[in-house]
Amino acid sequence: MTGTPVLSEVLTSLATTRPARVGTAALRAALHARRMLLLKSLLVRVEQQRRLLSAPVRRRFEEDWALLVRAEQADPRAARDVLDYPLTGAWLVEALATPTGAAFDRHLAHLGGVALAAAVRAGCGVGGTLPVPSGTLALPGLGVLRCPSGAVRISGGAGLVHLADTQGHSSVVLQSPAARPASGMSRGVGSGPGWSALRTLPGATVVLDDLDPYRVPPLGIGPRALRATERPDCPRRLWARRWSEAHELLAGIDPERAVETGAVLRAVVPLATAVPRGAAPVGATLRAAPGAALAQLPAQPWELAETLVHETHHTKLAVLDELVPLSRTGGLTTHRVGWRHDPRPVPAVLQGAYAHLALTDLWWRVRNEPAAPPAWRHRAGERFEVFRDDVGQALSLLLESDELTSPGREFVHEMGRHHAGLGVATHCGR
Repeated sequence: MTGTPVLSEVLTSLATTRPARVGTAALRAALHARRMLLLKSLLVRVEQQRRLLSAPVRRRFEEDWALLVRAEQADPRAARDVLDYPLTGAWLVEALATPTGAAFDRHLAHLGGVALAAAVRAGCGVGGTLPVPSGTLALPGLGVLRCPSGAVRISGGAGLVHLADTQGHSSVVLQSPAARPASGMSRGVGSGPGWSALRTLPGATVVLDDLDPYRVPPLGIGPRALRATERPDCPRRLWARRWSEAHELLAGIDPERAVETGAVLRAVVPLATAVPRGAAPVGATLRAAPGAALAQLPAQPWELAETLVHETHHTKLAVLDELVPLSRTGGLTTHRVGWRHDPRPVPAVLQGAYAHLALTDLWWRVRNEPAAPPAWRHRAGERFEVFRDDVGQALSLLLESDELTSPGREFVHEMGRHHAGLGVATHCGR
């Protein structure tokens, strides 16, 4: 056992892969605690290395930090919403891993956009001029403003913030979500020359993020080094349609999973490159950015539904492992698993087993649901049989390993109990 009944309850709840409020709430709290730790680490590093930073960089950081504090004081929930945005985490991890120098200075400059996004959401007064050395001001979760002059003037309060490039190339008026809609403007989105807003996917609070500079690592994702889709090439309408179709399928088959997907995920990041004929679309979750599903646009809505469930569980386990380490660091053993060609270390085996246990649960329900699309029912039936065996073998490998922690062993035991029940009943249990 883990030592506390509450934590044990969370582990048991999450291990089954079934949606549960207690698990979701615990993960949200753990994610925020982790994000605050990273933010504090950045502050400590800047303080310790003050003499290595130029005066303008130090001054800019202090002003940005002060604005973030004001936003948090005005509306703690709004500031938390920005700090917990998945790609804010990707930025913090990248910044902390970068040696002091010009590259680190560029990462520090991103704090200006983070603080400003928090201020916009909180509706607190702002003013002054913000340097934008990259020429693009990125506001996490909101959008980006082109600033060819390298600086932007900021003014506003009472729920409205005006941003303008100092040479008049671009501008936008943003509205706090807490303010009443004015002139038909979408709250928090804004419009104006040079401004590109993120769009919320239909029927959800999840955004399609094809703008954030930290959405995909510099070297890309996976063996094919897939890059992020750039805004001009992103088929946003097709993504919105595919999302709606996938969500409708999930809601019809497993309503609780449909709700959980919308609660755990904050962003979908489109990956470039069309899916080769006959290949499965690539999906990924960055450990530094849980809550963002990186994905290629699939041809079929059920492929996206499966990707969303898969990446939701990568997010859940990534956050849980920060809260309660499930395996010991430094393990050198690798194992073969059914869903990969290459041998995997124990943490990766656990990640894959967890995500595929969730999919096996979903496929069990799909194949027993007469209203499911026939093609998906056929696919689900085949995959259920194969992956139920693959997950079972992976769970056996994990339980035989000495690299799991005590909570990790408890977690895998609970996974095994849920796995053993799949396929036993004659009804999907909805």
